[in-house]
Amino acid sequence: MATSLIDSRIFRDSYGTDEMRRIWDDESTVQSWLDVEAALARAQARLGLVPEAAAQEISAKAKIENLHLDEVREGYVRTGHPIMPMIRALQRACETSAGEYIHWGATTQDIMDTGCILQTRSALEAIERSVRALEQTCVGLARLHKMTVMVGRTHGQHAVPITFGYKVAVWVEELRRHIARLTQLRPRVLAVEFSGAAGTLATIGPEMGFALQQELARELDLGVPSISWHSARDGFAELLSVLGMIMGTVAKIANEVVTLQRTEIAELEQDATGRIGSSTMPHKRNPMQLEHVVALARFVRSNADVMLEVMSGEHERDWRTWGSEMKLISESFVISAAGLAILNSELPRVKVRVDNMKRNLDTLHGLLLSERVMMRLAGAVGRQTAHEIVYEDSMEAFEEARPLKKVLEEDSRVTEVLSSQEIEDLMDPASYLGLAPLYVDRVAG
Repeated sequence: MATSLIDSRIFRDSYGTDEMRRIWDDESTVQSWLDVEAALARAQARLGLVPEAAAQEISAKAKIENLHLDEVREGYVRTGHPIMPMIRALQRACETSAGEYIHWGATTQDIMDTGCILQTRSALEAIERSVRALEQTCVGLARLHKMTVMVGRTHGQHAVPITFGYKVAVWVEELRRHIARLTQLRPRVLAVEFSGAAGTLATIGPEMGFALQQELARELDLGVPSISWHSARDGFAELLSVLGMIMGTVAKIANEVVTLQRTEIAELEQDATGRIGSSTMPHKRNPMQLEHVVALARFVRSNADVMLEVMSGEHERDWRTWGSEMKLISESFVISAAGLAILNSELPRVKVRVDNMKRNLDTLHGLLLSERVMMRLAGAVGRQTAHEIVYEDSMEAFEEARPLKKVLEEDSRVTEVLSSQEIEDLMDPASYLGLAPLYVDRVAG
């Protein structure tokens, strides 16, 4: 029985993906540690620090299938140490005395940190692939609806006309910035950690220390840090912060669809085919999957906040850091993968209710164009005076539920400047889009 929704047989696909779970499961975690131990032995052999034959034997046996995970777990329970049970299991798997050279000059955090970085590299590739897929979906939507006029809203109220393509193009650019962030953080985060007990690599010494770091990094295709990062966890803090930002955008997109699906708005709709919205109200078409995405984003952003707290570890290192990170990093990746997967599945199937967008443009009977009228009047009477005139007419139109055009036509301050036809022309939302279509071309064209 699972105690976490991530591993639940029923709910697991709503809280993770199989690919991301595999990256962070026990087998992959221990294998990442084994990969580091094997790479370390090979690097040391090239520098003459351990026998070549020992390095070859360690590399050959450093496979998860050569260990019994139950024994590793039991060893951890008995000793309270995460790495030594694995080292002893690998030593038992090795022939001759090769096992004596495992973990030569290393400390536990060297292996765990570098192993985590190997997993992080794989996880980042999966996340970026999903973000790019979402970006491409949004590009297609933006192009398709470049000229689909809709109400622009600020503070939850009707503002001025925009196009749906413009709204989506904003999402596109935000996602692209996240892709750039994923690229930019890699050199800072994907770095080897091999620096010994307190970060000074005293076990190897000044003659070979830097050379060994270089060789190990080359083996694992990772960067070489300028100094130990045992006690510097800003890399993981940046990593989780970026995941939190990505999920912030994912949640914003999902929430926008949910909001625009409200019965009173009905401009977008999540495909409800085969879905049950309510156990009691058969008519309901609830966007529950997209609402769930918003919930997932909260977990990731919360983890990012905790990771910032983890940065303030004591002295050269301690378990309070690792104990937090082991949960925060893997969980954040798994949940982020779920949020992206759900949105990538649902967004292409969202229905754009163009007729309802047109209908809503006239909900306020022309008040959506008050800014346009004001700016047209401003050229003749001044901006502040024009604002006062249109404000008074707008309030009258709103309170009396009358079309703004009618009120304007009754105001001599307006008709002295604008003819009835000019007022009529100013009431066309499709001709007051500003740069919205051009922005779509710039971003998605």
